Amino acid sequence: MVSSTYNDSNQSLSKQTSGFEKAEIEMLRENLRRSYKERFLMATRLYKIQQTMKKAVITHKPFISK
Repeated sequence: MVSSTYNDSNQSLSKQTSGFEKAEIEMLRENLRRSYKERFLMATRLYKIQQTMKKAVITHKPFISK
């Protein structure tokens, strides 16, 4: 019984891993279809977001004022 449970979980893990690999390959193919301009625009957008997040300051105010 333990071996069958182990085999089932091992098979589902391998199916999940193969699914992730297929999705990753599909994403890479999709990215290769994009033009250099689209890639540049995406990179600059991510850079701007990263710069904004770097400058962000999180302040905490108590919800209940005394």
